[in-house]
Amino acid sequence: MRRRILLVDDEVAVLLTLKAVLEISGFDVDTAASGREGVSKLHTREYQMLITDMRMEHDAAGVEVIKAARAASYHPAVALLTAFPVAEEDWQEMGADELLVKPMHTRILLQQIEDLIASHEQKLAKLGLPTGMEKQTPPPTSKKTAKKATAKKAIAKKAIKKAAKKATTKAVAKKAAAKKPVAKKIAKKALKASRKPKPTPRRAKT
Repeated sequence: MRRRILLVDDEVAVLLTLKAVLEISGFDVDTAASGREGVSKLHTREYQMLITDMRMEHDAAGVEVIKAARAASYHPAVALLTAFPVAEEDWQEMGADELLVKPMHTRILLQQIEDLIASHEQKLAKLGLPTGMEKQTPPPTSKKTAKKATAKKAIAKKAIKKAAKKATTKAVAKKAAAKKPVAKKIAKKALKASRKPKPTPRRAKT
């Protein structure tokens, strides 16, 4: 399964560059150009990691995105992306797992992301918490539900057969109707021919 990352930044150039780098490295990447859009996407899809800028439409936009990620049931890893170095206790207090300072060398950035995802998943496993990477198990189907589904399938099959039969009958009737005028014409010709007087055979001269 491809790991999915959400990038949140109001600088389009940063979004497009990071998206291209991560996709080439095998990640599935979604982007959001504001904190509000980032929060919305966190509610609609599951991500293994969130990378968000700190200052966007307002100074606390990044913090709001991090809070939304922390409240998500799938527990993504969270990295704070900023051009301004922040004290470790400050970004940890915000709820981030890692601080990424831009601009950054691609190789270092990818290594940091890989390390963060791996360590975060280990931490969740120790705590016994589910992650976005885990496959959702479908709820068990009861016998009653299974019977209903089988009955519905049988009804659908009958309806399909009936419709097919009806269509075939119509087609045959149409074909017969088309042939009728031709048959009538042939019958008329035959009747006309039968009514014509037969020629009298000539006697041989003696």
